[in-house]
Amino acid sequence: MATGTFDIIHPGHGYYLEESKKLGGKDAKLVVVVARDKTVRSRKRVPIVDEKQRLEVVKMIKPVDEAYLGSTTDMFKIVEKIMPDIISIGPDQSFNLEKLRKELKERNLTSKVMKVEGYKRSTLDSSCKIIKKIKDMEFDEKIFRKC
Repeated sequence: MATGTFDIIHPGHGYYLEESKKLGGKDAKLVVVVARDKTVRSRKRVPIVDEKQRLEVVKMIKPVDEAYLGSTTDMFKIVEKIMPDIISIGPDQSFNLEKLRKELKERNLTSKVMKVEGYKRSTLDSSCKIIKKIKDMEFDEKIFRKC
């Protein structure tokens, strides 16, 4: 299981999902949980793309076998439903892994928590960098004419 916002898809998302699937071995099935708009607003920022469209796009990404929207109240509800062998944490996600493992254990969930190492570096390798670039662009009629 991999989780995330997946707001503006970029190469880092693809890398994270490919590496997450590899954690499960040869015949692994990758289930992705897309954060709800409410959760994104409370933890990060206002999402650019709404949750239903983010879910639709994530389902199209090659390594993804299934994808669901997460819970707005308890992030462990979907874990209890899916019962993944592994929960992968992205290289840029700031979860406290020990706290996460402890909570899983308290709920009698046996999922292993593993952090994906490395990152697909590129000029625009995060949604925030993409948003910032758009904001910093001078208005140029040629660029924005068809938008």
